[in-house]
Amino acid sequence: MSGLLVNLIIQIIGGAIGGNVVGGAARNIDLGTIGNTIAGAIGGGVGGQILGMLIPVLANSAATPDIGTIVAQAAGGGVAGAVLTAIVGAIKNRTA
Repeated sequence: MSGLLVNLIIQIIGGAIGGNVVGGAARNIDLGTIGNTIAGAIGGGVGGQILGMLIPVLANSAATPDIGTIVAQAAGGGVAGAVLTAIVGAIKNRTA
């Protein structure tokens, strides 16, 4: 499996977790379990790829597995997933 694909999978999983955490913590932006997971996964994947472009050492880090870089990929995806879930939840509540 290529390093890029492994990084993307880690980021998507981290994003899905981050989306569910922020949805559970703030009920006013909650999209439901499925909505939080989807928004978080998209945010984690996209945000993680942007993070990889901004910090080149993380770009292909899964090709040489190191616990520090794997944690950084998961954290970056989790934060990006949480942010996108919060934005989508806020927009949904604004329009409702």
